[in-house]
Amino acid sequence: MRDCRICLPLIASLLLGFAGSLRAADPVLVQFETSAGAFIVQLDPERAPLSVENFLKYVDEGFYAGTIFHRVVNGFVIQGGGFTRDLKLKEPHPGVPNEAGNGLSNRRGTIAMARTGDPHSGDSQFYINLADNVPLDPKPTRWGYAVFGEVIQGMEVIDDIGHRLTSVQGGMSDVPVEAVIIQKASFLKPPTAK
Repeated sequence: MRDCRICLPLIASLLLGFAGSLRAADPVLVQFETSAGAFIVQLDPERAPLSVENFLKYVDEGFYAGTIFHRVVNGFVIQGGGFTRDLKLKEPHPGVPNEAGNGLSNRRGTIAMARTGDPHSGDSQFYINLADNVPLDPKPTRWGYAVFGEVIQGMEVIDDIGHRLTSVQGGMSDVPVEAVIIQKASFLKPPTAK
């Protein structure tokens, strides 16, 4: 029979390694730099894996640079990520399956997938809730709008955008008179422990 005193350090090492892999994943953060100021969103890949993967693909490609917040409804949402300053629609990737049943609610400060009447048409466009918009959540009889993260810094910038004067432009309503341009969206690496 083997001497168990030799095995104990190996077993302890394996258990510590396993426990380390169970720790919470590092947060997924994206910073937006806009003509109105900067804000940071924290994404939830655990509850909305398809939406987060889709969103990060656009961030990695630099797709959002030069797009605007083309729809601003005071007390409701700001929407962006699809149109250029001259209201030309950028060509997105195909839509992703709707993850609205993930348990995340359209509460103030959350970021969610914009879409058409087709529940699985969400692509590059997103919106940020200016208020608790629970009616956008799914119901047993209909699809909702998939939340995939929340603003964790710069909500005052979101509120400022939400109060902009809007007009009808290019056949679209609720377009800010003075364009709010996304200059850059970038993935932020979490701070390393010292």
